[in-house]
Amino acid sequence: MSFFKNIPYELLLGWRYTRAGRATRRNGFISFISGVSMMGIGLGVAALIIVLSVMNGFQKEVRDRMLGVVSHIEVYAADGAAVADLPALLTRLKAHPQVLGAAPFITAQALLARGEDMKGVLVRGIDPALEPEVSDLSSDTQAGVLMRLQAGEFKLVLGRDLAYNLGVQSGDPVTLVSPSGQVTPAGVVPRMKQMAVVGTFSSGHYEYDSALALMHVDDAARMFRLEGPSGVRLKLRDLHQAREVARDLQLNLGPGFFVRDWTQQNKTWFAAVQVEKRMMFIILTLIVAVAAFNLVSTLVMTVTDKRADIAILRTLGASPRSIMGIFVVQGATVGVIGTLSGLGLGLLVAFNIDVIVPALETLFNASFLPRDIYLISRMPSEPLASDILPVAIISLALAFVATLYPSWRASQVNPAEALRYE
Repeated sequence: MSFFKNIPYELLLGWRYTRAGRATRRNGFISFISGVSMMGIGLGVAALIIVLSVMNGFQKEVRDRMLGVVSHIEVYAADGAAVADLPALLTRLKAHPQVLGAAPFITAQALLARGEDMKGVLVRGIDPALEPEVSDLSSDTQAGVLMRLQAGEFKLVLGRDLAYNLGVQSGDPVTLVSPSGQVTPAGVVPRMKQMAVVGTFSSGHYEYDSALALMHVDDAARMFRLEGPSGVRLKLRDLHQAREVARDLQLNLGPGFFVRDWTQQNKTWFAAVQVEKRMMFIILTLIVAVAAFNLVSTLVMTVTDKRADIAILRTLGASPRSIMGIFVVQGATVGVIGTLSGLGLGLLVAFNIDVIVPALETLFNASFLPRDIYLISRMPSEPLASDILPVAIISLALAFVATLYPSWRASQVNPAEALRYE
């Protein structure tokens, strides 16, 4: 009992009013409204955490798969020609402490034909011996598939979806059509070369699996009439340092080279994801705000119902500030319980979404993420403290703000008027 004597009566009365006190019909309705407000805050907080976690996971998943194909940094000759002294350039680039690997490459657009079917493809000439230093493709493909690309044999390794769309398998012939044609008396004729498909790869990123074809860098140079590799791809120790490393390399290499990092290559996509995440945060925060401001009606009804109690407390010497504190505690209690329950539910779903979503897809016999639309086929999730803490703080702040006006009204109750008809 001595413990409760040390607790301010504002806290005790606020908690008692939250539980609605006597089991009357009016108090029961107030308790119901209070519970609805609490549930609304919890569901709003949970929805915010789940959505933001999924968007974080989606961004990370797509970024990681994208960087399995796209290099962290690409270095080109400024004039668009082939790199003049490739060994010297590789040595200079590898000297940077952040660079893990470097490999030459050629990139060009072309058409790939198989019978009546024709697809536009991005052809990338690679050095099979150096490619594993800058790409994760070799870990996702069959063992040694990239090593089947030998100089002078004009062979191709296709993305899995590209091979499926063309209906080709390993060993089938295809025709590669280069846009850099040759001039003849009959006009400009596209350059065509029949090649053999020697394997497929899967990066997990539909955009590249459906449009990327790999060939040996020497064969690509001959096919597209280049004197050598058009640039060098780099892999860094920390991909988040790509901008700083690109800036350093640009200063070291001088105006003869153009350096581009992965954030520049996919700038529009990442900017769009950030805008979507920001808008979803604002929209779902409004749901929490609506639930929080339901507390206003709850507290107004409580103040009306407890006018006699307030008057008695005032005649016993309670200050307006103490009366206001009682109802602030009541509203804050609802906000705290709702926020904590929302945090628990949101984190529970966010950390187990890889189990929940497949179960729902099996139950409803549906696919929530078609690969050709959303780039990935599973629902990722990555809860971040940088998202969760602001959600909790905003929810508690909204609940606190919602208690101010009803609490102030309670502190202004006139004891004489309140007890006149009691």
